[in-house]
Amino acid sequence: MRAAVLRDGQMVTRDDVAEPVPLQGQVLVAVRACGICGSDLHFAKHGRELLELAEQVREVPMSGDIDLGADVFMGHEFSAEILEAGPDTTAPPAGTLVTSQPILLSGNRIDGIIYSNTVIGGYAERMLLSAPLLLTVPNGLDAQRAALTEPLAVGVHATNRSGILRGETALVIGCGPVGISIIAALHTSGVEHIVAADFSPRRRALAQAMGAHQTVDPAQASPFDVVRPAVIFEAVGVPGIIDEALRMAPVGSRLVSVGMSMQPDTVRPAFAAMKDISIQFVFGHTPQEFASALAAIADGMIDVTPMITGSVSLDGVGEAFDGLADPERHCKILVTP
Repeated sequence: MRAAVLRDGQMVTRDDVAEPVPLQGQVLVAVRACGICGSDLHFAKHGRELLELAEQVREVPMSGDIDLGADVFMGHEFSAEILEAGPDTTAPPAGTLVTSQPILLSGNRIDGIIYSNTVIGGYAERMLLSAPLLLTVPNGLDAQRAALTEPLAVGVHATNRSGILRGETALVIGCGPVGISIIAALHTSGVEHIVAADFSPRRRALAQAMGAHQTVDPAQASPFDVVRPAVIFEAVGVPGIIDEALRMAPVGSRLVSVGMSMQPDTVRPAFAAMKDISIQFVFGHTPQEFASALAAIADGMIDVTPMITGSVSLDGVGEAFDGLADPERHCKILVTP
């Protein structure tokens, strides 16, 4: 079987991956589309630092026993077609298009379908999924748009955790895929004033297409001089952004950090304390939020089509990783094995 794997910091294609065999409670699926996530790009460059960081944190949803000297499977934003179910397993019939949270259940073992030497992800022709976690893709939704369920669920989770009300103003700093997903979720939630800030003209245009009512180029003006937000979503993930947002944020506002910088950062708590600012860090999504994201796409509430800016075969994954570094070229590239 063919799969694209991370080897020595580069994505390469293998033709000799062993065919996965479903156990009880699992299904074998053919991957139809898998989005390339920014976290995959980060892991390719900074995997060792990321694993070292994960080892220091209790209950972190990532295994620290990955061997970076061996091939690493990735790909967690996928849709797939069921081929066969494992023994004594109830599942939708073969040919059904499904998606799932990126978790594989193997007896009493729980593995994330994120980065692994053994658990095959969506950058492959076939993979295993957990039958209890499967969601059938409804309404004839195509595989490419269904694959964006996972990244949209991240935006849904951030929006839910923020507790934002319809009449409150939201400022989204950073319009990469995470920021765009937050904007889409805010728009669907009925938030009446969404402002997006990004240096990239293309990303600002995409933000507007996905529901932002106003966009700001930080090179021209601080977004805090343009709008007085009740909730600020930080979706950049580089040192200094949180501290600057706290310095500029209005009194009584809330800051939701989704960028998840992996580098040490300096934050002056006095900025938040003097203005009574609440800070919330968020990550991932719940099963309910994943299901609601799929429903929003399938029911036409959110059109994720503008987010899809390219597609590649398994042989093109390495080049796609390089191309995603340029915000003027791409938002979301899909791998279609």
